Amino acid sequence: MNDLAKDRGPSYRKVIKSSNYLASSDLSDPIDLVIVKVTQEIDKNKRTKDFFNTAYFKQKEIRPGKRLKPMVLNNCNCKVIARMTGTIHIYEWLNLPITIYVDPTVKLMGEVVGGLRISPLQPKTKKTLTPNDKQWESAVNAFKRDGHLKSVLLRVDISPENQQLIMEEAGNV
Repeated sequence: MNDLAKDRGPSYRKVIKSSNYLASSDLSDPIDLVIVKVTQEIDKNKRTKDFFNTAYFKQKEIRPGKRLKPMVLNNCNCKVIARMTGTIHIYEWLNLPITIYVDPTVKLMGEVVGGLRISPLQPKTKKTLTPNDKQWESAVNAFKRDGHLKSVLLRVDISPENQQLIMEEAGNV
């Protein structure tokens, strides 16, 4: 999705149906996340008395300033995770890196509504950059050149503390 489409505001579904869970209207692009726990819990939206398999994630924000909600794992997504991990036991699905995307062909009660899917391919894990790494100086130079770390963060993870250190080394703080 291009930047123009992202700036058009929320989907009509977001306004009509707010949820305590991650929904397709929350995503504009696929997102890589790490599952830290899966529980079986009662519907927090209080729309049913059903229990859901619910995934919680290491990441706290879906994008800057936007809280990441837990995700209800439907049968289709549970099967994907079971194949990825080799187990049907939800308590063994910890620390699993996944990619979540919106599949516009998902049907609910015969109607095409779109929905969240988990890719059967695990995301490529990025290396975490620290001051001791050979690429550290390249990250400092990229910040000096660009004024931000967006291009660097596409290739490596950098803790907030180390991002601050890069900025300090670049002389921009």
